[in-house]
Amino acid sequence: MRYFLAFLAGFLSTLTFHQAFIALLHRAGQWPRPAWPMDPVPPLQVPAVLSLAFWGGLWALALAPVLARWGLGPSYWVAWFVAGAILPTLVALFVVMPLKGKPPAGGWDPKVMLGAMMVNGVWGLGTALFLRLFGRFWS
Repeated sequence: MRYFLAFLAGFLSTLTFHQAFIALLHRAGQWPRPAWPMDPVPPLQVPAVLSLAFWGGLWALALAPVLARWGLGPSYWVAWFVAGAILPTLVALFVVMPLKGKPPAGGWDPKVMLGAMMVNGVWGLGTALFLRLFGRFWS
């Protein structure tokens, strides 16, 4: 049950916190693509936002057991923000982008790198919040 809830927390955080923050950045002219993209993604041709949410769930599944050690105080929230800002961002910038034929780190564009860190950090906070909401089932 714990693993399912960790996955669900990351999945839901992607659909809500991650994408809402992208919508705000896009509206402000600071993000190139709109939020909640529905374009099909290979190989299964599922909407891109569901693919992102799936990966968000897997990241939460990987991070939750490690970050659970940070307790329930302010360090819990900081740990989730920092882990979200760093780990998924590094993989996105240096693994996913080159695999998709794009330059690493968006061509070393600071706007791309900082934007990705902020979006993924917000995802981490959302995941932490969902795990808190699932509290009695999670602990």
